[in-house]
Amino acid sequence: MTKISVEVPDELLDDLDDHVGEEGKFVNRSEAVRASVRKMLDVLDEIDERHGRLEDE
Repeated sequence: MTKISVEVPDELLDDLDDHVGEEGKFVNRSEAVRASVRKMLDVLDEIDERHGRLEDE
């Protein structure tokens, strides 16, 4: 798996951390970020499909 580095504003990271850990929805920050990216890409695909911009695979 490829590793990347990103800069994240502190307030966004604080919000993310509220959802990570034993009391959160995600085991760690990486899992939270991966889930968020997947969801964003799904939403973008839905938008592209509605506008006829999604190419057949």
